[in-house]
Amino acid sequence: MGIDKQSDIAANIQIGPTDSGMVRIYIEADGGIELPLDFDAEEAEEIAEELRAAAEVAREMASGAKSKKKR
Repeated sequence: MGIDKQSDIAANIQIGPTDSGMVRIYIEADGGIELPLDFDAEEAEEIAEELRAAAEVAREMASGAKSKKKR
């Protein structure tokens, strides 16, 4: 499965600090899948930057798609 492929899998995500000073991204998906991902603070900040950059591009793409529909 690629990043741009649609999926019918539902999942929940939780993000927070752990007792050991890590940042945990916890993903729970259909079928009993549980995926705890721990990152140090620097890695978590890098992930946050990547999320912000991707959100900015997605926003631009969505706004471009909306303006094309209005024509």
